[in-house]
Amino acid sequence: MIEKSMEKLLNSLYQKKVTPQDAMEQLKTMAAEDIGVASVDHHRHMRQGFPEVIYCAGKTEEEVAAIARAILKRSKTLLATRADKKIYARVRKIHKSAIFHPRSGAITVGGGKEKTGEVLVVSAGTSDLAVAEEVVVTADIMGSRVVTVFDVGVAGIHRLFAHMEKLGNARVIVVVAGMDGALASVVGGLTSRPVIAVPTSVGYGAAMGGLSALLAMLNSCASGVGVMNIDNGFGAGALAHKINTLPEKILK
Repeated sequence: MIEKSMEKLLNSLYQKKVTPQDAMEQLKTMAAEDIGVASVDHHRHMRQGFPEVIYCAGKTEEEVAAIARAILKRSKTLLATRADKKIYARVRKIHKSAIFHPRSGAITVGGGKEKTGEVLVVSAGTSDLAVAEEVVVTADIMGSRVVTVFDVGVAGIHRLFAHMEKLGNARVIVVVAGMDGALASVVGGLTSRPVIAVPTSVGYGAAMGGLSALLAMLNSCASGVGVMNIDNGFGAGALAHKINTLPEKILK
């Protein structure tokens, strides 16, 4: 199917003398491979700068393996999120260099290119590290240099003040916090950098599975704080990378 689509495009280019710009626009909307269990978007990298990412939750080991195999036929890089050891074992049979990140459940292949800029990932407590690791792994494999500051929540806010230089050096900051979610507002008030807040589902009963932290972050009085969904470390890492790789003149 993909080969026929490419042949049709090439014929139209030859006959109509389509410009390279027009051809690129057409290529961006082609090449979805139907593998039965999924329609794999092979041009995601062209449109968004990174291959399609596999969200493993709710998928069987066989389904994840099939999608991973299709992606790795055309890409040297793979990111799968919310996987377990069984899924990792299946992916590793496809690509022996696959790495499993057990705390977050992420699986990566490739991503060894030179890193750019600087994304700072700050977590309130050790219980938030599963989501924080998902942020780190995502931003790193996409090509951002990542620096971390962990366990600096507001219950001992003096721990954060020892890292003020890192807040100033980063191009974008991701704050991961559960419980009261207050750390995002504190960091937002200490820096001119854009802050991405990620509420986690960590906390006792009134935390309501992260809803309390989400609402606190949405109501932040600090300017320049944007909020992701509960536990969405992947989304935060992807957005942080996009902000980090914007041209320097835009961020000044």
